[in-house]
Amino acid sequence: MMNSRTIFLFIFLACTGLLGFGFYLQYFQGLEPCVLCMVQRLFFILIGLTALIAFLHNPGRTGIRVYAFLAALFSACGAGIAGRQIWLQHLPPDKVPECGPDLFFMLESYPLTEALMTALQGTGDCAEVVWTFLGFSIPEWAIVIFVGIFLASVFMILKRQRVV
Repeated sequence: MMNSRTIFLFIFLACTGLLGFGFYLQYFQGLEPCVLCMVQRLFFILIGLTALIAFLHNPGRTGIRVYAFLAALFSACGAGIAGRQIWLQHLPPDKVPECGPDLFFMLESYPLTEALMTALQGTGDCAEVVWTFLGFSIPEWAIVIFVGIFLASVFMILKRQRVV
């Protein structure tokens, strides 16, 4: 049975690998991430940082639960965003929203709350499937990973004893 510290390390390494692959697709394959992809990246960064801090801190039972709760919260939010993008990708072509400005333009031009609300709506860019592996698009793979991290986090929250 893996201890919590090992699980946090695995989560950190998984997030780092996923982000690295995302940057590879962006900078070496020319796939520009949409707004919802950028938000999902943000949640992978938050999860990865939380897991890294938890691994380095090696907290007691309460600390493990706090870090695991944060990882579960961030993964649930990330899964929600990925689910929204999957829904957009499966809309009929005539129901797909128009393409909008990119995230950086919105953050510079709109108040923060309006930029975030607009970003979370998704656009036609977010509905486009530009890469698949084994028949799954990027957000479909992302939701699988977010759910896996969520389940691992819930496991650590509910685990009764700490194994060092």
